[in-house]
Amino acid sequence: MLQSRDRILTTHVGSLPRNEKLSDMLLRREAGEAFDAAEMASEMDKAVRHVVEKQAAAGIDIGNDGEQQRVGFQTYVPQRMSGFAGISKRRRGKEFEEFPDLVKYLTHRFPHTSKQQNAPEAQSEVKYLDIKPIESELARVKNIAGKTFPEMFMTAASPGIIASTMLNAYYKSNDDYLDALAREMAHEYQAIHKAGLLLQIDAPDLAMDRTMFHRDLSDADFVKAVEKQVDAINKGIDGIPADRVRLHICYGNWEGPHIHDVPLAKILPALYQAKVGALSIEFSNPRHAHEYAAFKQHPLPANMVLLPGVIETTSNFVEHPEVVARRIEEAVAAVGDRERVIASTDCGFGTFTNREWVVEAVVWLKLKSLREGADIASQRLWGKRDAA
Repeated sequence: MLQSRDRILTTHVGSLPRNEKLSDMLLRREAGEAFDAAEMASEMDKAVRHVVEKQAAAGIDIGNDGEQQRVGFQTYVPQRMSGFAGISKRRRGKEFEEFPDLVKYLTHRFPHTSKQQNAPEAQSEVKYLDIKPIESELARVKNIAGKTFPEMFMTAASPGIIASTMLNAYYKSNDDYLDALAREMAHEYQAIHKAGLLLQIDAPDLAMDRTMFHRDLSDADFVKAVEKQVDAINKGIDGIPADRVRLHICYGNWEGPHIHDVPLAKILPALYQAKVGALSIEFSNPRHAHEYAAFKQHPLPANMVLLPGVIETTSNFVEHPEVVARRIEEAVAAVGDRERVIASTDCGFGTFTNREWVVEAVVWLKLKSLREGADIASQRLWGKRDAA
């Protein structure tokens, strides 16, 4: 895993806006409707090439395919596994019940979305069917990106977020379900590693599910649940060197009150149990921008890198580079080591197809500001020099 040896490196969490034509095709594929496979492949080529070029132009060091080849960051999984059918009755976040106007607003703004609340459930044993889809994704981005980035990453859903989205209707316990998902998702995790890309495990369940799947638990019991979900991740990535894995944690990528989010300090020790080389955590979210203080109570382990979110992903404000620089410097102060901080975003910009909070043109401006802010911070942290 690259580290910021002489300047602050930049990356992002993964998803980037998809064009309208590709979005329509992805939704039709998810719904089981007919689509032209050759046309979709061509459209994916165009979309991946587009986001690779845009990332490079913005100055991103560690890039990816923008998740252009998937309908959503975790709801793609039933397309690759057997055992799923019917409809899950996934719980909404607590704040959606307290603020019904928020639900009306979201329904009005995003009338056509992928299967987020109505994903299928596990009705029989889950089995990973075919490694070819992930191999195709990897081949496409490697072929198109080439050596555009010093390093590339590919995302994959955590067992925990799969379990709390595609609910269990077959296994005796949720723990058994987690174990099965870890065993099967290992095929995908290993494929990404073997292709030479960094593996990013997307695990919003480790924070977000405090207000959703695990909302009835106490904070102490939620931490125990997080420990089980981290253990499932560790089982899934077994055999992959820690420094080839980064773990993304967030509180839910939506514009809302977030007043019930769990404090970072409560879950940080459990996150440290993950056998990964980097933690990606949102810090630009106004409810969590103060939480660097958690590292004073629970210092970042010496073998881990922090990917702080210094760009917010649900607002069309473009952060001033000076604001970004100050956020990076605060992250460095919290970690105590400039080389173990890589500037990132809070979450993805296209978490689900047709559910982008930020318009595409602004996404690229935000990533450009990320690079410019990192250059300003680099000049201060390494002394007056050309940070490019």
